[in-house]
Amino acid sequence: MTALTSPEALVQEWAEGISGMRRSYARAPQPAGLAAACFRRAAARRAQWLFGFGLECGVLGASFRKILFNGRPLVIMGGVKSLLLPLAGVFILASTMLLAQSSSEPQSPLALWPNGAPGALGKEPKDIPTLTPFWPAAEKASGAGMVVCPGGGYGGLAPHEGGAYAHWLNLQGIAAFVLQYRLGSSGYRHPRMLEDAARALRLVRFHAAEWKLDPQRLGIIGSSAGGHLASTLLTHFDAGQTDAADPIDRVSCRPDLGVLCYPVITMGDETHQGSRENLLGKDPSPSLIHELSNQLHVTPETPPCFIFHTSEDAAVPVENSLEFAAALRQAKVPFELHIYEHGAHGLGLGTKSAEPAQMHPWTRECQRWLKERGFGK
Repeated sequence: MTALTSPEALVQEWAEGISGMRRSYARAPQPAGLAAACFRRAAARRAQWLFGFGLECGVLGASFRKILFNGRPLVIMGGVKSLLLPLAGVFILASTMLLAQSSSEPQSPLALWPNGAPGALGKEPKDIPTLTPFWPAAEKASGAGMVVCPGGGYGGLAPHEGGAYAHWLNLQGIAAFVLQYRLGSSGYRHPRMLEDAARALRLVRFHAAEWKLDPQRLGIIGSSAGGHLASTLLTHFDAGQTDAADPIDRVSCRPDLGVLCYPVITMGDETHQGSRENLLGKDPSPSLIHELSNQLHVTPETPPCFIFHTSEDAAVPVENSLEFAAALRQAKVPFELHIYEHGAHGLGLGTKSAEPAQMHPWTRECQRWLKERGFGK
C-alpha cells in the first residue's frame, strides 16, 4: 500500500494546527488521544476519496479537539509544537498501522485496453474505460473478487456506489475493482458499456493467479443503471474467443454471481427513462428494447443473484427487481430478493459512515449471502 501522506508530514501538520489555535476545548494531551486523532484526521482524507464526501474543517477540528483533550477549555501555548514533535515517533507508528489495517487504498487505475478501447470517440479520460483495484488486508483476503459498477443513469458515475462499495467489500475480505465505464453523456451507446463490463471481468480473471484470486469466485455488483449494466453481463456473457489475438479476450466474462442494488432491469414501460435514452438513444427500435430488457434473457446458466430494492423508490420502479427475480425463479437460478418499504433511490450503503453497524440492513443480509457462497469471510 502507498501511504496517503508521510508520517512526518502528518505529525507536522497536526502540530502546526494545534500550535496555531488560540483557544481550544482541552485539558491535557492524552497519548491515546494523540494516536486516535492522527488516525482520524488521515482517515477523514481517505474517506473523502473512497466515499465522495469529506468532513468540513470546522467539524473535523471540533471532533479532533474533543478526542484529543476530552472537551475542556484550555488556552494552548505556542510552545506545544515543540513538545509534540518528539512524541511523533512514539505515536505515529501506531496510527499508521491502524490506518493500514482499517482501510483499503486503491492502486492506480488500469486501462481496460492499453492501446485504446473499441469504438473510442477520442483519447480523453471519458474515452478510456478503467478499472481501479481495492485490496483487502492480506490476512483478511478470501481470494474472491467483485467488479463494481456505480450508477448514474448511464450519464455519470456515483462515487458512493463505487469506492464506498469497494471498501465495504474489502471489510469482508473481497477484492474490489471499480469500473469506470463509458457513458451516454459522452456520446456512447450500447454495446460500448457492455463491452467495458465484459472486458473488466475478463481482465480480472486473466490476472487471477497473479493477483491471488480464485478465477471461479469473481462476481459483479451494480446499482441503478450500474445494476442494469451488471444484469446485462449476467444475462449476455460469453465464454471468450479461443482464437482471439488478445489473450484477455480468450477468457470467459461470465460472473460467478451478481449483486443488484435497486437496479434498472427493463427497457420497457417500467424503465428509468434517462438511463434508456443514454444507453439506447431517443428512439430505440423494439428489437433493441427487447435485447436490453434483461428479465427476458435469464436462463438456467444465469449466475446466482442477490437483489434489493425499496417499494417507495420513485426513480426506478420496484417492478424491475420483481420481474428479474420472477425470471430467475422460473429458470431455477438461486437468488435472494429483499424489498424494503422505505428508502429513496440511490441510498447506497445507507450511511456515510464506514461503520458496518450503521449501514442499511441490506448490507448485512448481502454479507451473509456472500459468505454462504464462499466469497466473504
